[in-house]
Amino acid sequence: MAALKRYFLTGLLILVPLGITFWVLTALFGFMDQSLLLLPETWRPEAWLGVSVPGLGLILTGLVIVVTGLLATNLIGQRLVAFWESLLNRIPVVKSIYGSVKQVSDSLLSGSGMAFKKVLLVRYPHPQAWSLAFQTNVPEEVAGHLDAEHVGVFIPTTPSPVNGFYFYVRRDEVIELDMSVDAAFKAIVSMGVVASPVKTASATYPGD
Repeated sequence: MAALKRYFLTGLLILVPLGITFWVLTALFGFMDQSLLLLPETWRPEAWLGVSVPGLGLILTGLVIVVTGLLATNLIGQRLVAFWESLLNRIPVVKSIYGSVKQVSDSLLSGSGMAFKKVLLVRYPHPQAWSLAFQTNVPEEVAGHLDAEHVGVFIPTTPSPVNGFYFYVRRDEVIELDMSVDAAFKAIVSMGVVASPVKTASATYPGD
């Protein structure tokens, strides 16, 4: 009975990651294939191949992204992008949504973005507990009202790091870790099961 249980758990450890990976890739490919609907019916693979070929939408999406980036790098493309953004910024509801999303994407995807460049330890949810957090920015309007130097911290939730909490914490009350953002994400998503050894940048803990 013990051997059967061991075999069952071993099988789960092998098949569960494979199944989740397959499910995510299937969902991703299915979403990307929706881009084929932008093509005229006579241009779609079903019309000239007779069958649906999964994954072609991924190629089309990649080409659209590359072409968009290529066009946006020249003078005419930059003017078109500026005109489009100015148009969107004149629409009340669209302005708020587009502006917020663009700020986040610029910060995360651009090489000059300042988001999530440091991994921190902060006391949360109570003074005797520590949580992994990512350092972000403090707006100047907020910093002017704080009595000391603070850092913006984003504390993601487990196992979904896309949700979390955003706080301003005194700089002398956080611990900066010698840990990559990728390693921190792995530790958070896996609830600590998959984690590399953490080495703190300083041996002095705040409040000691």
